[in-house]
Amino acid sequence: MKNSLVVLGSQWGDEGKGKIVDLLASDYDYVVRYQGGSNAGHTVIVGDKKYALHLIPSGILHEGKKNIITHGMVVSLEELIKEMNKVKDIVGNFEGRLFISDRVHLVFPYHKILDGLNEKAKGKKKVGTTLKGIGPAYVSKYARTGIRIADLFDPQYFRDRLQQAFNEAKNIAEKVYNESLNLDVNKIYFDTLKMFETIKPLVADTSLMLDKALRNGEKVLFEGAQGTMLDIDMGTYPYVTSSNSSALGLSSGTGVSPKLIGQSTVYGVSKAYVTRVGAGPFPTELLNEEGQKLRDEGFEYGTTTGRPRRTGWLDLVALRFAARINGMDGLIITKLDVLDKFDEIKVATGYKYEGEVIRDFPARLDILEKCKPVYKTLKGWDKSTKGIKKKEDIPKEVWNFIDTIEEETQTPVVMLSTGPERTEYVWVK
Repeated sequence: MKNSLVVLGSQWGDEGKGKIVDLLASDYDYVVRYQGGSNAGHTVIVGDKKYALHLIPSGILHEGKKNIITHGMVVSLEELIKEMNKVKDIVGNFEGRLFISDRVHLVFPYHKILDGLNEKAKGKKKVGTTLKGIGPAYVSKYARTGIRIADLFDPQYFRDRLQQAFNEAKNIAEKVYNESLNLDVNKIYFDTLKMFETIKPLVADTSLMLDKALRNGEKVLFEGAQGTMLDIDMGTYPYVTSSNSSALGLSSGTGVSPKLIGQSTVYGVSKAYVTRVGAGPFPTELLNEEGQKLRDEGFEYGTTTGRPRRTGWLDLVALRFAARINGMDGLIITKLDVLDKFDEIKVATGYKYEGEVIRDFPARLDILEKCKPVYKTLKGWDKSTKGIKKKEDIPKEVWNFIDTIEEETQTPVVMLSTGPERTEYVWVK
């Protein structure tokens, strides 16, 4: 394996990346988050304790690993500190283990209010955001009114920037949404500086750190959040997240040269079926008893929001698209055991649109919303795969399932996850 590995979502998020990163982190020196914010949710189970991570890389649960929050993310200091406190029992001292880019843009309370007002104004056309302020924070970044961690080192400069940003948010709330912001800018200022003192020892030039690490041959694991189909550019726009959640965001999100990033192995994580949270097209969605059975067997409720996820059969058109744009070297299939109780299992190999079968994922939502999946039906294995650790214990029907995925995506399946525990997996390649 090359010195750097990218692990990212191949679907609409919630694929089980946290467990996979946690599983692989012991072999790497660095674990790096490169986009998104607290709208992400990675669940890792250690012993009898469950850790839900939203901002901190999953490698934090491994002693001796350096974990990096890069400038491609947007960060609420309040939520970061809460999360640090939740894992403090296993981490202890964060210095030397967690590094935060000085170029990270911050999420403030007014971003969260604007997020809610924006969703409310959309009515039935709302995106289904987590209301964590992520979208408005990225808007501030690109409008050049955002505030970075680097700005907090100069309190007067920060105060000036904050007042400007606050006034802009106040105007938007009042003049666009006809609502009051009901926030005290002075309180935000002093609260932020107080929280900054807690994380100040962790602030670093992470772009330089990663450049040196990769050039020195150290091993780096890049952890994606959300999923490829939620990518701001390549996903089902506008029902997407506010960052590049595919491998396309790696270089810009980390400040690492594309030449160095290009030397990485890329693994895409995919459930054995598909889920989605929030609005947006979903060609294989099941609005019947099978869909509810998938939800119940897989306990499909959001880590961040608690919302029930929409469920459907595995979509190989979308997975083929994700494999192509990410340059995937391998697929990791999670939640295989959720399909144990199905007599028949379906996978979509194409879409039918206006009498024709298409195999490439379309950009136009008006086309996608009218697409009907063309299914290949496979025989179920009708036996438990939970906790399987040996290739020879995998039922032949599962191998047929794997062969179909590989044939349709032209990407090898390298690992199966057969349960939520750290130990419940099997390498197949």
